[in-house]
Amino acid sequence: MSRKTVAVLPGDGIGPEVLDAALPVIDALGLPVDLEHGDIGWEFWRTEGDPVPPRTWDLIGRSDAVLLGATTSKPGREALDDLEPHLRERAPRYVSPIIQLRQRLDLFANLRPVENHLGGTPYRFCVVRENTEGLYAGLDWSRVPEPMWPLVAEHPNARRSGPDGTAASVRMLTRHGLDRILRFAFEHARAHGHPLVTLADKPNVLRHSSAFARERLEEIAAGYPGIAYEILNVDAVALWMARRPERFGVIVAENMFGDILSDLGGGVMGGLGLAPSANIGEHGNYFEPVHGSAPALAGTGRVNPLAAFLTVGLLLEHLGFTGAADEVRGAVAHVARRRDRVTYDLGGTATTGECAASVLDALGTAPGAHTAAVVTVGDELLRAALEDTNASEASRRLAARGLPVRIRHTVGDDEAAIADAVRAGLGRDDVVVVIGGLGPTSDDVTRVAVARALGRPLEHREEAWQGVVERLTRFGVAVHEDNRRQALFPQSALLLPNSGGTAWGCRVDVEGTTVVMLPGPPRECLPMLDTVLRDGLGHLPEPVAVSAVFRRTLGLIEADAAAAVDAVVRDQGLRVKPAYRWHYPYVDIRVDCPAEDAGELAKRLDAVLAGHVVTDRERTAVEELAGLLAARALALDLEDRVTGGRLGAELAAVQGQFEAESGGTLAALLDATWDTGSREHHTGTVRLRCTVRDGSGERTGELTVPNRGPEVADYAAQFAAWTIARRLTEETV
Repeated sequence: MSRKTVAVLPGDGIGPEVLDAALPVIDALGLPVDLEHGDIGWEFWRTEGDPVPPRTWDLIGRSDAVLLGATTSKPGREALDDLEPHLRERAPRYVSPIIQLRQRLDLFANLRPVENHLGGTPYRFCVVRENTEGLYAGLDWSRVPEPMWPLVAEHPNARRSGPDGTAASVRMLTRHGLDRILRFAFEHARAHGHPLVTLADKPNVLRHSSAFARERLEEIAAGYPGIAYEILNVDAVALWMARRPERFGVIVAENMFGDILSDLGGGVMGGLGLAPSANIGEHGNYFEPVHGSAPALAGTGRVNPLAAFLTVGLLLEHLGFTGAADEVRGAVAHVARRRDRVTYDLGGTATTGECAASVLDALGTAPGAHTAAVVTVGDELLRAALEDTNASEASRRLAARGLPVRIRHTVGDDEAAIADAVRAGLGRDDVVVVIGGLGPTSDDVTRVAVARALGRPLEHREEAWQGVVERLTRFGVAVHEDNRRQALFPQSALLLPNSGGTAWGCRVDVEGTTVVMLPGPPRECLPMLDTVLRDGLGHLPEPVAVSAVFRRTLGLIEADAAAAVDAVVRDQGLRVKPAYRWHYPYVDIRVDCPAEDAGELAKRLDAVLAGHVVTDRERTAVEELAGLLAARALALDLEDRVTGGRLGAELAAVQGQFEAESGGTLAALLDATWDTGSREHHTGTVRLRCTVRDGSGERTGELTVPNRGPEVADYAAQFAAWTIARRLTEETV
């Protein structure tokens, strides 16, 4: 494909920030695209008297596409006041850059894709807004013109108010305008696999102009026999966009209705931080994130760049780079659904740069981060009347298949709660396992809820029904009509026979997520899950061999350990998530990483955690010391002034695990100072000291810890054992 030129117009407010964050994706994808920056926006109005200088029009004229950051507009009086003094004399009229671009380039179609990037019920539709006519055609008067008065005066309110007290606007629809926007809508539907075009209008009120729109719709639709069409009241469309967005494909509307619905679409998908847009004409275009210039957020580093990435994706698709556009959308969806590196508007704490970096990291590799969710159902589980062994066993099996469980939900026999839990994983997790309760009521509610979450009807499956009948008959159990519920499954589900029970399971693949619905009894559901994990996930790669790097540390708080380890992982470029466990007095660190990276990671962790690592095994310092004493045939002569003999008792309790010979003696002293607060009332801090004496002299280790309670004696015992063990292994104290 030949090289393309894109005019980049950063504009005002947050526009430059979001484009700076998103544009590196062009280089990351290695595309033959040249970016040329141009001038647009308020600063050029203020200093030059035109927010779109002539040089910018020259750049647009020689470019294949225009990428706009954001622009600021103000009312006429404020705009004039903001001009440089020498420009005010000629009093130029302010026209917003958006209006200039749309009018001069005749950009008649505004395209607003609406897609579920956050997980839940999948939907993908778009709003196509006509840009040039409708109620925004400019036929708007603060005083009704005299030639119009005879028409307006038919309304009793106008007669009472008179021409000077009556304002009017005209909704203008033309054959030319309607035909090209409707044709654009059908072409977009055909190109993107949408089976339905919906004209959002108000035919029950604007009867004559809407009848004209219907006439044009029917004529244009005749040229697209494979695509269904409908006309709905715009208010009904708004309702169903919010309630059932998955029912729509392409929604097309005149200017004002399209304006309202397109912003509603931004709200449906999670906010303007996820909303891209395109303005298309026959001979021009521009692409812009919807969020506007937001001057109050400029320079704060808090702005969501995902809309800018999605806008770049739209632009790339327009230029013919459809594969690259899909990669961008996939990376954005990956980041948005994981929620670990998103900005404040999506519930995160990431900066603009950090969020953008996560998108770039995800390019081409997003499918590698596989996760699962588990939903277990039953009132008896919520009441804790039964232990939820299904969730634990399912999690273990999924992790072994390379699908670590991101979240587990336990819900009661409540259809809405089950459906919500399932939706939360759709499009976000690779596998969602739903395990019904132990009785038929739970199973029946579960199957209805799963179908509801998937947006699919339940259908009777005769194969499953015959399996139910055969099972019940074999055991002499009467077959009742109610048993037929066990043969209901979401439409097009792949059935999973139950070799150990009556109710079958199923799997449904939707928007990149495999939903597995299973009955509740463990001896039935777990073998069925094993079958799916073994034979039914061929579209997912086999788990990569990993090694666990483990370090048990002392003298660190979890936050400090996490900060140090996260920095190491990031510097090494590993796509892993460290795990931390605090159990007094230790903080355990575990990082599961590719086997080939484990050695280097261990070396770096030891360097950054120097002076705090007790062991690389899940053993206490006392257990480590017992092993060292046995290996060196040493006895410990400990003077314990702190724990009341606890260390000696713990050491004696574990020394039986080790074979020991009689030999020399190692002397040690454990002492402490209460620097502040009260020893008896457990306030302040304790400075622990352990001195080890041997033939080469003595060495002392020190550590200050909070005097949090009687358990500080446990801390002292483990500290002393650790200090003595380090001396025996020739470590510097």
